[in-house]
Amino acid sequence: MKQLKDILYKVAIESVIGSTDFSIAKIEFDSRKVSQNDVFVAIRGTLSNGHDFIEKAIKLGATSIVCDQMPANLHNGITYVQVLDTNRALAFLSANYYDNPSQELKLVGVTGTNGKTTVASLLYQLFKKAGYKVGLLSTVTIRVNEIEYPATHTTPDSLTINRYLREMIAAGVDYCFMEVSSHGIHQKRTEALHFAGGIFTNLSHDHLDYHATFAEYRDVSCPNRHLP
Repeated sequence: MKQLKDILYKVAIESVIGSTDFSIAKIEFDSRKVSQNDVFVAIRGTLSNGHDFIEKAIKLGATSIVCDQMPANLHNGITYVQVLDTNRALAFLSANYYDNPSQELKLVGVTGTNGKTTVASLLYQLFKKAGYKVGLLSTVTIRVNEIEYPATHTTPDSLTINRYLREMIAAGVDYCFMEVSSHGIHQKRTEALHFAGGIFTNLSHDHLDYHATFAEYRDVSCPNRHLP
């Protein structure tokens, strides 16, 4: 089991109430999945605010809360960690929890408006035929070498990304090709990942229902900010 203090490495912490010197079971940002000794990360989403579910998470067994605003009601025996950005904090918590798996293989991100799935899938097949063990994180599927899993998002949440990357390492995967959407970048899902390379396909005026301006979309989609 991991210690809370260890998974907080590189997290931008504002303040801490309580001890960080104890074991945690797992990390959750969906209060419905919380169980005993979990860390609950309160994410501000487009449809709901995780801060509204802190009490529920504690009732279900969470022993530590990561939030960007301290709740008015503080419980004895619960550790509260206030951070600058809970999305970014979740990325580092997840990477630390899974022992930073992106550093143990060659992770290549594919971003751009169109062509991400095609490019990532073709590279997966090319490297596989070349004899490498390969992973794929895409809109249509997640593959850990020969094993296939269903995909729910173009770029999964930070916990899911790091969990699959750790599984890939256990399976001996050498390369992983990953679709990186502008939504995923903006929501900090790819923070704390170590990319060996990046591919930029193209940029059009799609996705302006999400991004405020084309300039914002362009700047968010720039792959260079994620390269070492």
